[in-house]
Amino acid sequence: MFGLFKKPSEIEKLQKQYKKLMADWHKLSSSNRSESDKKYAEAQLIMDKIEQLKAS
Repeated sequence: MFGLFKKPSEIEKLQKQYKKLMADWHKLSSSNRSESDKKYAEAQLIMDKIEQLKAS
């Protein structure tokens, strides 16, 4: 109940974005390989940011 109005942290925002990019990557992997590779690269950059935030 108390978490209902809590704003998501930076890590939570990045994790949501990462999850969306990975879903897009999976969808594109069978139809458009170059776009799929771009989504995967974007997702890896997001994961790097998440790891940096967790480390600090």
